[in-house]
Amino acid sequence: MSVDQPKVLLVEDEPAQREVLRYNLEAEGFDVAAAPDGDEALLLVEEVMPDVIVLDWMLPGVSGIEICRRLKIRKETRDIPVIMLSARSEEVDRVRGLETGADDYVVKPYSVLELMARVRSQLRRVRAASVGQRLEYEDIVLDSETHRVTRAGEELKLGPTEFRLLSIFIEKPGRVFSREQLLDRAWGQDIYVDSRTVDVHIGRLRKALTAQGGDDPLRTVRGAGYSLG
Repeated sequence: MSVDQPKVLLVEDEPAQREVLRYNLEAEGFDVAAAPDGDEALLLVEEVMPDVIVLDWMLPGVSGIEICRRLKIRKETRDIPVIMLSARSEEVDRVRGLETGADDYVVKPYSVLELMARVRSQLRRVRAASVGQRLEYEDIVLDSETHRVTRAGEELKLGPTEFRLLSIFIEKPGRVFSREQLLDRAWGQDIYVDSRTVDVHIGRLRKALTAQGGDDPLRTVRGAGYSLG
């Protein structure tokens, strides 16, 4: 793979769909590695260390949901954005995918153009987060350059979406952000994400912030949204 091009790992067991997605991703300027099953996908993650992973839920061998879970518990791979593809359209399935660690969830059948927009959006956020500043709120410190967050000196485990949400909050402590504002800022205007997705990721951010036993710094304002402090 080229060192200059952004790298995408595509994990899809359907050959025709895999080739369509590979073609479109390469046309978008991505360097693509493709895997037909979960076992090969896990090997390729180690070899390639992709910038973004497009991951089908239903795979032979190790399932997509299990791959996502394994990646998100490892320090080396937890910050790689995962876009989950699934024919499961029920809200409970979407929530399960997001709670497992997926940063986006796309229901089949989907528009290839929309999926390309989602991949570009995830890549923009990863790269934007790598060039930033050090922000503090009480005992919480967010370092955009190293993509690290600490609280009371202890490093916190945040996924890419939770990191973006905390970045939004910590820039303006006390300000209440509506779900729509958070959707716009954390996900962007070029893709559709429902408001339930915000609640799931806020829950994950809360869990990370209080993992060491500290008070919950996030405030829910009924009918308005969320704020830090």
